Amino acid sequence: MTTRTPLTLITGPLGSGKTTLLRHILATVSQKIAILMNEFGEIAIDAKVIQGQNVSMADLGGGCVCCSLLGEFEAAVNEIIETVNPDLIVVETTGLAEPDALVFDIQESIPVVRLDGVVTVIDADGLVQYPQIGHTGRIQIEAADAILLNKVDLVAESELEAIAAKLHRFNETAPIFHTQRGQIDPALLFGIAKAERSLQPPHHIHQPEFDSFSYTSPATFDRACFEEFAGSLAPSIYRAKGFVRFVDDIYLFNFVAGRWDFEPFEQATTELVFIGKQVNEHQAEILQRLKLCEH
Repeated sequence: MTTRTPLTLITGPLGSGKTTLLRHILATVSQKIAILMNEFGEIAIDAKVIQGQNVSMADLGGGCVCCSLLGEFEAAVNEIIETVNPDLIVVETTGLAEPDALVFDIQESIPVVRLDGVVTVIDADGLVQYPQIGHTGRIQIEAADAILLNKVDLVAESELEAIAAKLHRFNETAPIFHTQRGQIDPALLFGIAKAERSLQPPHHIHQPEFDSFSYTSPATFDRACFEEFAGSLAPSIYRAKGFVRFVDDIYLFNFVAGRWDFEPFEQATTELVFIGKQVNEHQAEILQRLKLCEH
């Protein structure tokens, strides 16, 4: 009998820390890992973050990995196994994906792999600021074999207890691990799949809550101006990410629910993606304000 390659699925809402967790896994796991990524937005920011690591990667591009890209997903998995023969495969979905459809497809249509577990990353601070868990978020939590409650350093202990109670209402069995910047022993993430999963095809309800647009520029930006811009983004802008070139260097910019940080990064030009509710209504204003920060 042919050995099936273990596949771990990393899911979770926008900005919860999935790519940060993936970078931690790549830095700490010695096995040969193949990466499959899917992003929301025209510029594959997260894929660029992963480049340079000793991994094999297939970037599925924009769209919904849980429905329109299932054909490409199967082909990518089969191609990776044939050409790379990894020890394990890690799939990072877009924050807008409902993983139940992907879980069904993995179990029913891709016999060369076995589902090794679903890891759902939750932003503790984001859940405090936006306590309502929507349809997609609920599906992501229900599918989890393990839940990483990330960014716990940003919220109070009493809030963490309330969040854990809320998560347990959707998933009574998955352990909840408190993490900062996705720092966790990778051994807790692999080989954790539930013994049995329902193989009923999911009733897939699309609720397109978010839009996105991207921005690129060869210009150098004034840092103080850009920080003022980031601090005054409308509440409807839930997520922004990308690269910003300042006078001293270029940085990876991560914005989630009003909080942001910078990390030095090698990149040629400024590239940004903005994601939010009716974000296209704010596009002209955001681009105009960005222009004002150019040197």
